[in-house]
Amino acid sequence: MPISLRISTEREKKIKKAAAKSGKTKTAFILDAVDEKLGLRKSQGQVIRETADWLSHEETAELRKAVDVFNRINPGDCE
Repeated sequence: MPISLRISTEREKKIKKAAAKSGKTKTAFILDAVDEKLGLRKSQGQVIRETADWLSHEETAELRKAVDVFNRINPGDCE
C-alpha cells in the first residue's frame, strides 16, 4: 500500500545524504528506520548490548571507546 510522506526540504536532503552514505535508496533507508522503531530490526546499540554480555569489563570499555565515533556528528554530515 503506497504511503505519502510530507517532510521539509531540509529533512529530505538529510535523508537523501544519509541514504547515499549507507548505500541505500531513500525508500530503503526510511523503511529500515521504521522497522527499527517498530522493533522489527535491531539498532546498532541493541546488537552491541546483546553481544557485549560475554565481554570482560576491560573489553567492554575498549568496545565502547572503539564505537564512540558513531556518536559524533561531523559538521559536514548535517548539511
